[in-house]
Amino acid sequence: MHAPAYWGIAGSPISHSLTPRLFSIVGESMGMGQAEQIFIEASGIEDFESQASILEGELWLSCTAPLKHSPQSRLGVRGPDGVNAINQLMRSNGRWEGTSTDGAGFVSACRHIGVEPSESILRMRGGGSAARSIAAAWSLEGGSIVPEEGRRKLVEGPWQPSILESGNADISIDLDAAPAGGESLELEAKIQVSISYNEDSSKEDFAVIMVAAQHLEAWGSLFAPSRKEYLPRLDELLSLL
Repeated sequence: MHAPAYWGIAGSPISHSLTPRLFSIVGESMGMGQAEQIFIEASGIEDFESQASILEGELWLSCTAPLKHSPQSRLGVRGPDGVNAINQLMRSNGRWEGTSTDGAGFVSACRHIGVEPSESILRMRGGGSAARSIAAAWSLEGGSIVPEEGRRKLVEGPWQPSILESGNADISIDLDAAPAGGESLELEAKIQVSISYNEDSSKEDFAVIMVAAQHLEAWGSLFAPSRKEYLPRLDELLSLL
């Protein structure tokens, strides 16, 4: 399997993103060679389409705000049920495909730090695309969720049977924290994590662990599912950062 023409990140802000580096590390570990690393700084879907249109060949991208919802209607890409958003995009032979790996990456990162979803209560603030993806994955793994309303309320979805009105949370996360290292509102739990990181974050930070975990999920489910068995483990990928 050959590398695509380009791989990287799209959205805004993205200058701090580890994604292009993660693509290169995983690609090299799988013996695929290298693609051109790209940062598509785009404030909206029109800007994104304009920049992507001048890139010829196969294109693999992770997407962040504000591009998680608009590809569904503009590019004909559907997110998972209930999540209705994407954070991974692939253009191959002129056709776009996509998925959401925020939730699966969060679950994998939690297990990496010793938190098993099936035995844990998650206190979660927010209701955006990352919150819905995490709620879906956490619920699927048998975990319980205490939602905290932030800028948006967590809507009803396939995670509804896992929702609790209250409880002693094992882990908490403020998904309304600003990107690129924004501060979180303190939430009651045994431990609190964040998925917001910047240039000063280390590979021991939960946010970096999660971005690596969700990146591996993207390779396994979208970019190279036929070679999933050859992907590095999460701890191996982190050791290479």
